[in-house]
Amino acid sequence: MQKTITAFLRYTGDEDNLKLIKSLSDEVLVEKICLFSEKVEEVGGGKCKVISDSNLFAAGGIKKAAECADTAYSLLITTTDELIPGKFALERFVETAEDTGAGWIYSDFYEASGENVKRHPVIDYQRGSLRDDFNFGKMIFLDTKALKEAASRTSDKFDFAGLYDLRLKISQKYQLFRLPEYLYTYRESDKRKSGEKLFDYVNPANRKVQIEMEEAVTDHLKDIGAYLEPKFDLVKDNNNGFKFEASVIIPVKNRVKTITDAMESVLKQKTSFPFNLIVVDNHSDDGTTEKIKAIAEKDERVIHIIPERTDLQIGGCWNEAVHHDKCGKYSVQLDSDDIYYNEDTISKVVEKFREEKCAMIVGSYKLTDFELNEIPPGLIDHREWTPENGRNNALRINGLGAPRAFYTPVLRENKIPNVSYGEDYALGLKISRNYQIGRIYEPIYLCRRWDGNSDAALDVVKLNNNNLYKDRVRTIELLARERKNKKNA
Repeated sequence: MQKTITAFLRYTGDEDNLKLIKSLSDEVLVEKICLFSEKVEEVGGGKCKVISDSNLFAAGGIKKAAECADTAYSLLITTTDELIPGKFALERFVETAEDTGAGWIYSDFYEASGENVKRHPVIDYQRGSLRDDFNFGKMIFLDTKALKEAASRTSDKFDFAGLYDLRLKISQKYQLFRLPEYLYTYRESDKRKSGEKLFDYVNPANRKVQIEMEEAVTDHLKDIGAYLEPKFDLVKDNNNGFKFEASVIIPVKNRVKTITDAMESVLKQKTSFPFNLIVVDNHSDDGTTEKIKAIAEKDERVIHIIPERTDLQIGGCWNEAVHHDKCGKYSVQLDSDDIYYNEDTISKVVEKFREEKCAMIVGSYKLTDFELNEIPPGLIDHREWTPENGRNNALRINGLGAPRAFYTPVLRENKIPNVSYGEDYALGLKISRNYQIGRIYEPIYLCRRWDGNSDAALDVVKLNNNNLYKDRVRTIELLARERKNKKNA
């Protein structure tokens, strides 16, 4: 094989960085190494060239990389942490690129932690893989023609979303291909658990980043015909024979430590209208059932359902409650781990429905520990949702917020997927295709983070499965929106 690769990475000058530069310099296939740095004028080695820019992944850095690349392929290194390419890894990337014609190739990798090394598989890219935090690993192999073509269309306005915008534009004309082989070893410096990383994208400190990411995905949706203009169907709000104005729905299985707190936070609510609490007890065997029964015996507003079916996940439990004859006109969510912020949560939700005539409401919440002490990043208000563009940006983010509430007639028409992860997100995307989603930006909910949370510390397989499902949901929604636009054209 000829020298066919230009490599791009940030120069830090630390030991791991220099080792990687040396490793790439020794590769026969690497013709040039472009080092992004504002401080270094010259780096040893005939293959190295310094690009006076510290940010490879801003739009300006992407354009400079495209200008510098004069080989058939380009390699982007997206980390400054320790990275060790495997033997013949670059040859494998080149072979795959030549065989598939893909514009963007990525692979699984080994992850080092201390003396331990474990496999870290990633997931296949699909059309709905629109998350800006999609994990491609730390080595991205590009067809230089794809890089140059996409970079020519990349907006100069992006300081943070340059690489994201590049990926979206490449995906419009080329395949993004995952090679399920472990081609390098990476040692990550971020040691936080999955549950701690979960809220990075709604951290107020990242607000400017989020605005750019939204602009990039909105441009992409317009390019591919999946953008929805801010025109919505109106909800016809009438009583429909409902005996209750609202029902709080709690699906639960084996939450003996938290179910009482959750239920009591509902029963303390003060409203000017009748409401009830529907608890769908999915065959708990840890004492949860007995706690629910004890409360239900004292308060007739509690409806305790134990489904006949044994194949229900959280979504299926929601369907049981929504289609119960005592379900109220508005269905309001509460997880069995959590509690309402104060005694007027239900009133605020119903008032918002009445004001905006929308099909769904999403509130805001505060993150706390088990003892209700606030923990970072504190308030999660999903300010990235705007009435004009929220439903388009929803295809990029990984959740819509909490607590969620629904106009029950619409919810009965749109059955909830019978899964225990992402069911609310799938439902919200589908509803937003036609209806406006109202927002409450003040906290009305306390989300307690503890070791018992289902997403507190996920292993890579479970995390991949969750992300794969949400990507699939996004793919379905993307296709549905394209069809909707073509039909209305």
